[in-house]
Amino acid sequence: MDLAARIEAILELGRRLREPDEYRSAILSRTSFHNPWFTLDNQERAIASVAQHFLAEAPLRAWLAAYPLPEPAQPRQVGLVMAGNIPMVGFHDFLCVFLSGHHALIKLSDKDPYLFPYLLQQLTAINPEAKTRFQLQERLSGMDAVIATGSNNTARYFEAYFGKYPHIIRKNRNGVAVLTGRESDDQLKALGKDVFRYFGLGCRNVSKLYVPEGYVFDPLLEALYEYREIVLHSKYKNNFDYHYASYLLNRLPFLANGCVLLSENAAIPSPVACLHYAYYRNIPELEQELAARAAEIQVVVTAQPPTLSFPSVPFGQAQEPGLADYADGVDTLAFLMNI
Repeated sequence: MDLAARIEAILELGRRLREPDEYRSAILSRTSFHNPWFTLDNQERAIASVAQHFLAEAPLRAWLAAYPLPEPAQPRQVGLVMAGNIPMVGFHDFLCVFLSGHHALIKLSDKDPYLFPYLLQQLTAINPEAKTRFQLQERLSGMDAVIATGSNNTARYFEAYFGKYPHIIRKNRNGVAVLTGRESDDQLKALGKDVFRYFGLGCRNVSKLYVPEGYVFDPLLEALYEYREIVLHSKYKNNFDYHYASYLLNRLPFLANGCVLLSENAAIPSPVACLHYAYYRNIPELEQELAARAAEIQVVVTAQPPTLSFPSVPFGQAQEPGLADYADGVDTLAFLMNI
């Protein structure tokens, strides 16, 4: 199965994902029952995003044009430890392994055991030779390289267990948003997508705000209230209630609008239903802060004032990464071409 055949199979998978499929709907329902965080809407949104940004011909070929992608003389067995925080989160890693000509040994997340096998089944139906390019494993073995994604805690175990192999090991990262106080209502509402999509569980979700000294929060709280229906989800509501009570019992200052809790906190990661913020005095000081904490930040969301040189995306685009938006800034395809 040469590169041209692999590309055509991936493009056909994208076409299929853009079409209705009753069997896929059943898989999504089963997944939602198994993991209530993976609602039908969120799974369908993730699939649509992958089909549009990863599996459409124009972006796929433009991305691949930057790489020579010779057929490997000896395909490697690449272990993939899939994360399970949001739907489809490990697909980009698999796509890179598949297109690079190597073989994927896939350890699924217990939180998402059904959707990915469906995608592999579809790929095999498109081209039966694809089946020789991957294998699902309960415990990874026989690999020549590893790509593993997890928390800061699990990353220590990954380093100990996989450190002898060529590897990419990812830790916790989060999105941050830089506000100036001059944002429009539409921009603040778009920011809500970055905060609330996938219940804030993704590494690209905004978990912390940087705001100028004297920032007035009322317009932001009002704009984020547009997403108030999120508290109808029982697991999100449980988190909201727990942290609300915790702030009250511990006499911690906070702001609330009925669907999210804002507190001043130096930490970048925030719990579900919470959003941290910190003040900055000027852009140079802010840039020093962002640079010092770059290893904790997956993406910066802002209207991008002309004086802010840190790479960023517009409000509402944090969860719409392109093929070249590599997690942790590590070029996965380049890594695979050199193992």
